[in-house]
Amino acid sequence: MSHAPPNQLTYVIGDNLYINLNDRCTLECQFCPKTHGIKRVHNYDLTLDHRPETEQIIAEIGDPSRYQQIVFCGFGEPTLRLKALLQIARYVKEHGGSTRINTDGLANLFHKRNVLPEMAPWIDALSVSLNADSAALYQQHCHPQLEGSYPAMLNFLREAPRYIPDVTATAIDGLAGVDIAACEQIAHSLGVKFRRRYLDSLG
Repeated sequence: MSHAPPNQLTYVIGDNLYINLNDRCTLECQFCPKTHGIKRVHNYDLTLDHRPETEQIIAEIGDPSRYQQIVFCGFGEPTLRLKALLQIARYVKEHGGSTRINTDGLANLFHKRNVLPEMAPWIDALSVSLNADSAALYQQHCHPQLEGSYPAMLNFLREAPRYIPDVTATAIDGLAGVDIAACEQIAHSLGVKFRRRYLDSLG
C-alpha cells in the first residue's frame, strides 16, 4: 500500500473530505494514536511540519459540494486555529458544501469567550468528544492541560444547540471505567445526540 507524504492537508474517508488544519491539542488522550507517536489514519500520514495557510487548504478542497461533508479533524484540535477554520468553513458554505467540526469542546475555554455565535453561520454540525461520565475519568483518560476542562466541555455541549443545528456527543466504548450508558444519558440531558465510538477505530 502506498503512503501519502507528510503535510497531507486533506484526506478522504468514505464520502467526506477531512481537513488536517492543526497538530496541537490541549488534551493528551491516552487512547489517541498521536500520544503514542502514531500519526496515521488509514493510509494517510497526518504529520504537519508547518501550519497550513487557509489558501492552501481551500485550493485542495476545490468544489466542496462533491463531498457529503467537509470535516475539520486531523490529529490536532481544529478550533485552536479558529480564524483559519472559520475562513475555510465560510468558503465551503458559500460554494454549496456542508461542514462539521470534530472537536474536544474546549474552544470557549481556550479562547476565553463564547465562540459558538462565530461558528453559527458556517458550521452545520459538531461532533464533541465527551469521552467520560465523570471529571475524574476524563482526567484519567484525556489529561487536559486547561483547568476546568470537563465542566467547560459540558457547558459547550449545553450551549451548542442554540447555534449549531446538529450536535452530537461521542464516547469510546473500551475505556476503563467509562460507562457508555451514563455518557449517553449525559448527552441527552444536555439536549444533544449521542454516538458510541470504539477503541482503536478511527475515521
